[in-house]
Amino acid sequence: MPELPEVETVRRGLDPVMTGARIEKADVRRPDLRWPFPDHMQARLEGQTVTRLRRRSKYLLADLDGGETLLIHLGMSGRILISQDKESAKETLGSYAQAHSAPEPHDHVVFEMNNGARVTFNDPRRFGAMDLMATDGQADHKLLAKLGPEPLGNGFHADHLAQSFDGKKASIKAALLDQRIVAGLGNIYVCEALFRSGISPKRAAGRISHDHLSALVDAIRQVLTEAIAAGGSSLRDYRQADGDLGYFQHTFRVYGRADQPCLKDGCGGTVIRTVQTGRSSFHCPRCQR
Repeated sequence: MPELPEVETVRRGLDPVMTGARIEKADVRRPDLRWPFPDHMQARLEGQTVTRLRRRSKYLLADLDGGETLLIHLGMSGRILISQDKESAKETLGSYAQAHSAPEPHDHVVFEMNNGARVTFNDPRRFGAMDLMATDGQADHKLLAKLGPEPLGNGFHADHLAQSFDGKKASIKAALLDQRIVAGLGNIYVCEALFRSGISPKRAAGRISHDHLSALVDAIRQVLTEAIAAGGSSLRDYRQADGDLGYFQHTFRVYGRADQPCLKDGCGGTVIRTVQTGRSSFHCPRCQR
């Protein structure tokens, strides 16, 4: 499942060709993905100009000049790819633009933009989603209403975690995956941040000191910033908007490294794999306490 860095990377790739451009044609090739598409989605999108492209948690949000916002969730295998005719590519995207190609079987929604770009949502497993909502009412949308603060925003800090974790017996790993506490974190980056901050994923969230929470906040910000700069992590289906793979997976310090030596200087421990809340968890029991 793409996490915050992957979605932010896609947003940044889409921004040059979608923001300020008009959707000339919205080719909706099926009635649903994970859930049914909103009524009359094609008609509501065509002719609309994208005024702003944002990310909230793991969702892409495209604000339209007609007063609605398009919500996009990549799901497990969703990809958004850009192609463009050669002439407009020279002006908009540069040399990395992909030429238009024949439709593929899992190209479910295709946007033809007035600048010559084609934006294609491809999703073999169909766990992705799209929805339309009033821009001024998005705070009440069922997928957005209960989200916690963004981990790279000013609302995310040690005091927030201390208040959220107060009295919690759940593990710190499970607590950080709770989107009501912090938005956008997933399994990979929680494992990496806990390693950098020296905290065991098994520790009870409510029993972690304020100093350790401060270190954890710094580690989360650091890991996410590095992952975004690397274009995210490609473990299976994920691609950037230009079709390239992300490469942060080459710098994982614990995730996927079971039975390998700990990379922390002077530790000498071995990374182990456990299962928490039904997901693989990786940590070094010697230096993560």
